[in-house]
Amino acid sequence: MASRNRSAELGSKPISKLLLQQAVPASIGILVMSLNMIVDTIFVGRWIGPLAISAITVVIPVTFFIGAIGLAVGIGGSSVLSRALGAGDNEKALRVFGNQTTITFFTSGILAILGLVFQYQLIDFFGADDSFRDLALTYYRIVLYGIVMLAMCMMGNNVIRAEGKPKFAMYAMMLPAIGNIFMDWILIKVFDMGMAGAAWATFISYAVCFVFISWFFLVKSELRLKFESFFLQRKIVNEINALSFVTLARQGTIAVLTVLLNNILIRYGDSLDIAAYGIISRMLMFALFPVIGVNQGFLPIAGYNYGAKKFARVRESINTSIKASGVFALIIFTIIMIFPAEIVSIFISNSDSLDAATLENNQEILRRTPSALRWVFAATPVIVVQLIGASYFQAIGKAIPALLLSLTKQGFFLIPLLLILPPFIGVFGVWIAFPIADVLSTILTGYFLNKAVVKDLNPHIKAESASVSEIGGTD
Repeated sequence: MASRNRSAELGSKPISKLLLQQAVPASIGILVMSLNMIVDTIFVGRWIGPLAISAITVVIPVTFFIGAIGLAVGIGGSSVLSRALGAGDNEKALRVFGNQTTITFFTSGILAILGLVFQYQLIDFFGADDSFRDLALTYYRIVLYGIVMLAMCMMGNNVIRAEGKPKFAMYAMMLPAIGNIFMDWILIKVFDMGMAGAAWATFISYAVCFVFISWFFLVKSELRLKFESFFLQRKIVNEINALSFVTLARQGTIAVLTVLLNNILIRYGDSLDIAAYGIISRMLMFALFPVIGVNQGFLPIAGYNYGAKKFARVRESINTSIKASGVFALIIFTIIMIFPAEIVSIFISNSDSLDAATLENNQEILRRTPSALRWVFAATPVIVVQLIGASYFQAIGKAIPALLLSLTKQGFFLIPLLLILPPFIGVFGVWIAFPIADVLSTILTGYFLNKAVVKDLNPHIKAESASVSEIGGTD
């Protein structure tokens, strides 16, 4: 039983050790998952061609948004679940998890069906042109068959982490990523299945993840669901949705942003600019894996301790997380600034066996992308405040501030900048919009985070210290 009740450690272990315990598995899992995306893009770019990268980039918004249903319900519901565990209310934690499962399954299933019904309209809307539309449709159809499994995995992964078992959450990301890389090689290279091979490899990776997470909750979890746990309860659903909407709005905004980017890049550039952005977006996920890992590790620690009314530990978790992720962000920034051309060349083949048109496209990608990569990462050292700040409000259950701060970069700054700059300075306006949005969103989030610490946490911490002093004086 002791091995199952790991969640209580979130309120007792030193914050630095807890963050290490939570963030390292999360970072490794994200690293492997992002490596999967990187390798997938390398295989597709080298063995099918740069237009295949464009095709995947166009498909990502719809698969990303449907899969994000699970991520949103997972993160939002797990905030409720963490605080319930911190308050010792295990019965509520069970009801929350059961409702998360029901919401994710039916919502993602309905969206997947609609996505298949309107596939042609969606692919055109997402920015596909005649040069890679067929490739995009091939990938889209197959991947969408397994998207419900992806949504369930993203939901379950966050529940595992909220339960205080980050290593299993790491395994849940590692196994499908490794499987996808292996299946990419088999289906694209060995069996020469082209775009269909890349899509089936992704489908299989979803299935592997779903099987592992199902096994965890049946065998290892302390959250043993009963049949009645799956029945939706209005109060629980409202709590989950209030916080899930934060993540869903953020992920939905990212999906809208990707659609907008694709269409702007086609309008002011061409399909190779979409391929360049495809490479950059993979690098954003891959390079920032330790920063995202710290952020994911921070969420259950802050949520549990806030629920347990241990406010000094909450403040310490904020400071420690910002410092740790700041160091990682600075290292990432330095590497990107020094080696952009070498990074881009990994994705592109210059083999003499390529036909003239593909070789010319590859050389053009190598010419355009390094400078764009530098601009997109130019403000990386400051983004940690924005990430931790928005996550803090989500962790403690304050949905509206969490929502607004989560949308600051993409929704309030980046999208308007993308609409304003490219008409005047073309594709270059796309790339410089990223660091400008990063700086503005960090300033805004930093202001509200500091205000929350001063007005919300510090008074409680002073009261706790005074109470301890009085007890000490009495003794």
